[in-house]
Amino acid sequence: MTNLQGKTALVTGAGRGIGQAIALKLAAEGARIVLNDLDEDPVKDTVAQIEARGGQAVPCVGSVSAPAFAEEFVSTAVEAFDGIDIIVNNAGFTWDNVIQKMTDDQWDAILDVHLKAPFRILRAAQPVISAAVKAERAAGLQVPCRKVVNISSLAGVGGNVGQANYASAKAGVEGLTRTVAKEWGRYNITVNAVAYGMIHTRLTAASADGDSTISIQGNDIKIGMNPELLEQMERSIPLGRAGTPEEAAGAVYLLCSPESNYISGQTLVCGGGFMI
Repeated sequence: MTNLQGKTALVTGAGRGIGQAIALKLAAEGARIVLNDLDEDPVKDTVAQIEARGGQAVPCVGSVSAPAFAEEFVSTAVEAFDGIDIIVNNAGFTWDNVIQKMTDDQWDAILDVHLKAPFRILRAAQPVISAAVKAERAAGLQVPCRKVVNISSLAGVGGNVGQANYASAKAGVEGLTRTVAKEWGRYNITVNAVAYGMIHTRLTAASADGDSTISIQGNDIKIGMNPELLEQMERSIPLGRAGTPEEAAGAVYLLCSPESNYISGQTLVCGGGFMI
């Protein structure tokens, strides 16, 4: 039997990159996955990969920033799998600029996706989890240890040039994590964060011309890094390289596994030894 057999895990931003790796890892450990992404095709791909490996998964396509998304996400989990055991708030992107050039739209978009969306999802999940815990206690059952893992960044720990919006959002994730850990301990829920350093994804891939973009809700967002800068940054990492999405997923899994049942309110840095 795998460590997460019978558990239901909600993972946002699970169509690509780190989020997809997290969904695949948790599914491989036995969890049933409710996965989200902004685009339908990546979600279908992740669902298909999980099912091809004998797992169970259902999609919930849409923007985590949408006002009604959190309730839909939670309802999908309840309808498909009758409960919630794990929540991984992973969805996000960066939209960089130095502070004097950063627009209100840039600020609001990044705070919405990285901080407001996790807040809304946790708020929507609370009645479901509370009711489950009350029912378990009334039946004389042992209340299982449920898990929340919020995704932070080294930018939220030490700041980063051109990322006032992103760093502020991720610093907020740290405060949200510690607060909910104190509020939800009575439900036997651990709430932790993973702060990533450099991980290889499409957002950090080498881009020689600097013209690579993705479209997010009508905005063209630059992605990729100058190859020389990328190489320089990797040299500054004690392990000498950026991490893989699978290694990033491993950090989340550690905080979802039974071995972490007495760890809560903490931030695990997954950065190859690099610290700001």
